[in-house]
Amino acid sequence: MISVPASEVQKNFSEYEEKAVHEPVEVTHAGRSSYLVSERLFRDMMSSYRRAIPIEALSDGDIALIEQAEVKTDAPYDLADIPDIVDAPSPVR
Repeated sequence: MISVPASEVQKNFSEYEEKAVHEPVEVTHAGRSSYLVSERLFRDMMSSYRRAIPIEALSDGDIALIEQAEVKTDAPYDLADIPDIVDAPSPVR
């Protein structure tokens, strides 16, 4: 991934927009970073993005569905069976 100052991106936007089709471009300004990414990468990231909401935002119907949910398995399981995100394999694209 390349990293460029915002002033450089501003002067040569088309160049960095084209680079972003192939790999993310880090844009730095005032000690912060933003990223230019391709439409495909953006859509892939957003499709797997999960939002947490407070329980108070759930409707009675949502809560009923959660209470009825079952995980069908022949073996017992617990939270220790779920890999940490850093241990999980990356999805193949």
